[in-house]
Amino acid sequence: MPRIRPRIRRSAFAAVAVTALVAASATACGPDGDSADAKPSQAATAASSTSSATAGPHLPGDLPTSLQELRKWKQGDWKKWDHWARQAADFANPVIKDLWKPSRMSEAKDSPDQVPTGVGQDQGITDPAPARKQAQAVPTPYHADAAPVGKVFFDSPSGPMVCSGTVVEDPAHPGKSDLVWTAGHCVHSGAKGGWYRNIAFVPSYNDDGLSAAQTQNAPESEVAPYGVWWADWAQTSSQWISTGAETGGSGSPYDFAILHVKPENGGGKSLQETVGAALPVWFDAPSATAMSSLGAWGYPAAPPYDGQRMFDCVDKPGRLSLDPAAPTEYRIGCSMTGGSSGGGWFTKEPNGQLALVSNTSIGPSDNSWLAGPHLGSVAQGVFDSISEKFANQ
Repeated sequence: MPRIRPRIRRSAFAAVAVTALVAASATACGPDGDSADAKPSQAATAASSTSSATAGPHLPGDLPTSLQELRKWKQGDWKKWDHWARQAADFANPVIKDLWKPSRMSEAKDSPDQVPTGVGQDQGITDPAPARKQAQAVPTPYHADAAPVGKVFFDSPSGPMVCSGTVVEDPAHPGKSDLVWTAGHCVHSGAKGGWYRNIAFVPSYNDDGLSAAQTQNAPESEVAPYGVWWADWAQTSSQWISTGAETGGSGSPYDFAILHVKPENGGGKSLQETVGAALPVWFDAPSATAMSSLGAWGYPAAPPYDGQRMFDCVDKPGRLSLDPAAPTEYRIGCSMTGGSSGGGWFTKEPNGQLALVSNTSIGPSDNSWLAGPHLGSVAQGVFDSISEKFANQ
């Protein structure tokens, strides 16, 4: 059983995180002219990609369709990647109890989405690359300062992989959210693949900041203080599914995803009630030019990091454009590496409340900066779809 942790209110996390952030100058007005949202047709495309998923989870294609097949799946058939479920409605993620033990979590590799260092310089609305900023270690225990932040684990054809994620508020279930925000490339491989498997979220992973060697044999209560939460549904943008790529940045303006999760060991409490915190998502937040600071949180796993500690970077954001027809992304100086992908980007709303406005999507091979998507109408449509799907549950 997970170790019981004292619950904290969201405001406690907000107070700590805001202390790290420079006072933001963002206003409630929309983006100021730098193509910060998708065209209406793109929003409609995203809506059509998720509407077919509202009928309820099913097990398509190569996934088990009977109890006998489900048993085989849990015993190892999930490792067969000959047929890869790809479409938005084809997501399925049967729980395999005790798959994600501390030793296997510690072996998961980072899932980077790298681009050339000089990417975006010819688009006209890209600001100069920011100076590299050294990521700072988040104080332990994490549940005290950053309870909504955790790690997303999943299996790919290359083996166990890891990203970062954030517990976010669900308007359909105030105070009782089971939603996690992460990157699209942490749940779906994009244009050349499909849905990853065995996707699970561990909030406040490695709460006390144990070393990699210590986590190998640590009790689960130390590594997963709030337990392991399996995604019973995931949604990302149709743009990521159709154009996303592991390198080069293709699809990164739409590289976001939302998970709906449930506890591996069951229980009546929601994820938000369990960790005691969740962040609101600020859609259509102002552009980078209207913000004085953004903070990115995550678990970098590629050298010189090892994925066992939580870090953050706080910087004044700039703009990055990879495609003049797509939304302009946020960019900050940061040394975090792969594994931080999907980690939340936070700033203050005009009312002073901390909110999630983006997630880590791409970075260059020299690990000098990170970029994340602007969450406009397409992101709002994906989020609303999964919230509405579980509204009556």
